[in-house]
This record gives sequence, structure tokens and C-alpha cells, in this order.
Amino acid sequence: MTLRETAYAKINLALHVRRRRDDGYHELETLFAFVDAGDELAATPAQADSLRVMGEFGGVLDDPFGNIVAKALHALPHGAGWAVTLEKNLPVAAGLGGGSADAGAIFRMVRDSHGLPDDWHARAAKLGADVPACVESVACIGRGIGTELEPIANDLAGTSVLLVNPRIPLATGPVFKSWDEIDRGPLEGANLRAMAMSGRNDLEAPALSLVPEIAAVLEALRQSGAWLVRMSGSGATCFALYETAEQRDAAQVAMPAGWWTMAGALR
Repeated sequence: MTLRETAYAKINLALHVRRRRDDGYHELETLFAFVDAGDELAATPAQADSLRVMGEFGGVLDDPFGNIVAKALHALPHGAGWAVTLEKNLPVAAGLGGGSADAGAIFRMVRDSHGLPDDWHARAAKLGADVPACVESVACIGRGIGTELEPIANDLAGTSVLLVNPRIPLATGPVFKSWDEIDRGPLEGANLRAMAMSGRNDLEAPALSLVPEIAAVLEALRQSGAWLVRMSGSGATCFALYETAEQRDAAQVAMPAGWWTMAGALR
């Protein structure tokens, strides 16, 4: 039997950095949302775990044993082993939680076939701050370093979304290091739309200082008829939300040929 799962692209509808902690991490408030598209994983029972990576961005992952998918497999009981194929459709170091989404997909596959241990949340958090949110892949609020999850009324499910990346990798560490350490306040609003509209991404300015091309992506999306445009995570991917799929599709066609794009809807 072959198990299949989509690793849904993660976006941050808002990302408020509140303070730098003594342990080097940052205290965050973020709105996690997920797109109904992303990487694709398939797994079949095997005598031992193995990982084969393919897809447009598969060549970037040149260490299969150090890949977060392999680490997720090691973290969970799932029988003798799985032969996993990962189709890497999401760019790497792009603010979309691609690796975390892949790990989250593994957790869901294990949940559906073997069940998850009671401490799955802690095991997921050890793999990365975004992984617990990516396991469920539903809209929620993330606090702390992003691992303290809180449900929220999701009035944006089904909203048309376009992801755009200038094909420039951007590591998370340098972006956080460049944050100006100004607390601009908490998330506000009663539902996802209100919080997204009143929110911001505090990492946008430091990301722009490192990859100025992000400004061109944001400007192109702002001129495309979207009602919300923002950078996701630590960049360099930006997203735009539209009232209709037709608006989204027209915007995708209008993007410069060299940029990576993915169209979908919010889950």
C-alpha cells in the first residue's frame, strides 16, 4: 500500500516579532495559514527507511540523511521502515516552511497508518519551530517561538492565493539577526481576516535589506488587484490574496517569467 500526502505550503498572514530572548530565539506572534498545494510525498513499506528526492527543487537537497523528512521518520514509530519519495515543488529557504511542511506530512502519514505518540507535539517541535503547526496544517495563531498554538476562527478558507518568489534563497538566521528589536505590538482582531488585515510582517524590512528584489515582487503583487499582499515568514516568498480565482490566475500570468509562482487556495 502506498501512502500519499501533500506537504501544504505554509504562509504567515502576519508575523509580529515581540522580543529577542536570552536563549537567542525570538518571541513571536504569528498567523499561520496553509495553501492547498506544496510538495508531494509518497511512502511504501520497506525493510529500512530510505528517501528519494525529485522535483524542480530536489537538487538543492543533497544530504538525504540530514533531511528533515529523514529526521521525522526517525522520530516516530512506523514499522520496519518506509521508502519515501519527496517531490520538491516548493523553493528552499523561501519562507514557506517547506521542510517543516514535509515533516508535517510525514507526521500525518504516520498518524493515519500507525497513530501518533502522545508526545507528538514535543517531537515535532524538536525538528523545528514551524513543524507542530505544519502537522495539522490548519490556520492558527503561533506564539512563543511559534510552537505554542492557539485555534482561531478561519473565515478565509477557500480564499484564492498566489505565491511568488524571485528565485533567491534567503536563510532565516540573518533575517532575524537584522531585526531592529522594536516591538510594534500584538496581533489584534476577532478572526483571521481582521488579524491579517491589521497585522504586519516585522521581518519584511530586514529581509529587504538582504534581498532588495523582494520589493519588486511586493510591488507587482500590489498592482495585481489583490486585497492583501505581504511577505511570508523570513522571505523571500511573498503572497497575495484575491476575491476571485480569475483575478489570481490573471496575476500569475502577469508575473515576470523568471519568478517562481504557485496558485492555490487557503485551507
